[in-house]
Amino acid sequence: MNSSSVGAMVMVRLDAVKRNYSVGGQALVALDDVSFELPQGQFMAIVGSSGSGKSTLLNILGCLDRPDSGRYLLDNVDVSTFDDESASDFRNRRIGFVFQSFHLLPRLSVLENALLPRRFLRGPDEGLEQRAHALLQRMGLQRHLSHRPDQLSGGQMQRVAIARALLMKPALLLADEPTGNLDSKSAADVLALFTEVHASGQTVVIVTHDADVAARAQRQISLRDGKIEHDSAV
Repeated sequence: MNSSSVGAMVMVRLDAVKRNYSVGGQALVALDDVSFELPQGQFMAIVGSSGSGKSTLLNILGCLDRPDSGRYLLDNVDVSTFDDESASDFRNRRIGFVFQSFHLLPRLSVLENALLPRRFLRGPDEGLEQRAHALLQRMGLQRHLSHRPDQLSGGQMQRVAIARALLMKPALLLADEPTGNLDSKSAADVLALFTEVHASGQTVVIVTHDADVAARAQRQISLRDGKIEHDSAV
């Protein structure tokens, strides 16, 4: 483990998490007794072949899915017990997502896309429009605020998605193959942004099949058949 994470507060803890699915009437084990701790401020990559459980693990970390058994604690809150409404509210306030396919709304401008989490906010605005402007400037998009996604390059769209994911100052930033749809230069630029975001103190988890992307992380967890095969922190 990188020395900067030694002694850091534990942000994420999974205890014996299991998740099964039924496919064609047969049980499929997606995660099997997965346990680990993720300190605050760490940059971790989850790697593994197709079907290893990477996406299921990311969905549980992002409160998009629940374990069948075991516990998931984020900031000492057992989120595995939340109902759908509570999970949705917690996810919007505490977790940021960056996806391979960007998930930008085509009819909205860059600024409007970055501000999307505000639509689900319960309570005051808290200066989110000013924060969106600052984030988009940090991403080098200050001249594109009124542009639509189809007027942007893939790398620019991914930078909008990163700004949107950071808008609510999430405790945890999750990224699912964030460079998968980008050319090599755009991918390098986006990875540099993730490195910069992490250097500012953000806890980051990236799911990837790309060894070069995983090498940017402080720590790698390798999954195989729903189990942790290797954890570089151990």
